[in-house]
Amino acid sequence: MSSRRKFLGGLAGSAAAANAGAALQSGVSGSRLGIGLIGCGGRGSHLASVVTELGRNQGVPADIVAVCDVYRPRRERAAQRFNARAYALPSELLRDPKVDGVIVATPDRVHVYNALEAVRASKAVYCEKPITHWQQFDQLKQLVREVRERHALFQIGAQWTSDPLWLRAADLVKQGYIGKPVHAQCGYFRHGDQGERGMPIDDPNARPGPDLNWDAWQADAPQRPFTASRLFQWRMYIDYSGGPSTDLYPHPMTRLFKVIGVNLPKRVVAVGGKYVYDGGRDVPDTFDLLIEYPENLTVAVLGTICNEYGLDSVVRGTEATLSFDRGGFVIEPQQRSSKHRVPAGTDRTELDHMRNYLECIRTRKTPNADIELAYRVQVPLIMAMRSFVEGKVAYFDAATETIRLS
Repeated sequence: MSSRRKFLGGLAGSAAAANAGAALQSGVSGSRLGIGLIGCGGRGSHLASVVTELGRNQGVPADIVAVCDVYRPRRERAAQRFNARAYALPSELLRDPKVDGVIVATPDRVHVYNALEAVRASKAVYCEKPITHWQQFDQLKQLVREVRERHALFQIGAQWTSDPLWLRAADLVKQGYIGKPVHAQCGYFRHGDQGERGMPIDDPNARPGPDLNWDAWQADAPQRPFTASRLFQWRMYIDYSGGPSTDLYPHPMTRLFKVIGVNLPKRVVAVGGKYVYDGGRDVPDTFDLLIEYPENLTVAVLGTICNEYGLDSVVRGTEATLSFDRGGFVIEPQQRSSKHRVPAGTDRTELDHMRNYLECIRTRKTPNADIELAYRVQVPLIMAMRSFVEGKVAYFDAATETIRLS
């Protein structure tokens, strides 16, 4: 059996056998939380440094105690940087009794497998967005089911949801200050492909072998010949990513969805393409999607990496309009007789979001971006990518929890 088949086939067995039927503990009473890092690339190492900052200087008793990466040079660098134990396999890290929670910061394809294994090992999970690759709808549903059944603590890494500004806006909408939301918009605009082609190639001479478990890295992706670009610049390739749409859009979508409180969509359509940037990439640089909800609400999510001129997030209700800008948000009644402005929140969202996750491990409270919110964001993103790739409209059947295209 290949190492890839062992990785996929043995996932359920190894973790579930070790903790069969185990529910997450009802809080951690130790003096300091031990956090493991799965995925020691740039983003994972940055998130680990946020934990370290909180632990050393912000009064949150937590430390990075273990790191894991299928690429040996990265895990060794991370182990040295954070004075943590290094593991080649997530299952090994998850058996470490010092680990209370894990940060999942691997490529999109592997998120769901790492998260599932951690949930089954009764670890609290902080998972980078997107929660799954856009082709993994069945795996997404499995993860959501298991988090619910096990009452697992799960935070998606959409840090803007921990900005008090958006939490306040969500509360006002829930109280009916704008009436019934009927139309909303958000977007992400950037100039440059630094998020894809700009990903650094650590070692152009890297090769599969003792230093790199390429089969485990690919997970359930179509098997491709190894290239250094696929390993280090994986967001350029649709096998592993949706590009800016799945990497960037979860940020504005998650905080907007938290505000408007939508459930699951009725239909989604998407358009876009490689309008400017190519150079070997096969993910779009421009991507727009429209989402229609059964509650008679439409959401437009627009964006491009070809121009940085932005688009404000707006929620239009039957009684008033809620609009966000860099200065905060404004509620403007339909009659425009008066306005109510709430000033901007905080620029410490990464610290606050990680702090929220760590505190929830102890208190067992629901984190700011839980599995339910992550699911409501990921379903329309999956539908949008399928609509774009297949050139069709995607429909969601709530009764059967399935997606069809026509």
